[in-house]
Amino acid sequence: MTPAQIESYVDATSAALGLRLRPDHRPGVVRFFGLAAEFAALVEAVPLSPHDELAVNFTPVTPREKEA
Repeated sequence: MTPAQIESYVDATSAALGLRLRPDHRPGVVRFFGLAAEFAALVEAVPLSPHDELAVNFTPVTPREKEA
């Protein structure tokens, strides 16, 4: 996505969801969405075939306190 497309998408999506972006928050939201779009493009660039296996399930755990 181009920077203009990202800004348009953020504006349209926030309006559709009824979310008001404060003017001082908007640049950060646009930057984060652009970063997420870059990550998505990297993932989508990996060719997959019908024989590729699914990844194992990720199960998050609670971080442990540092052991002494």
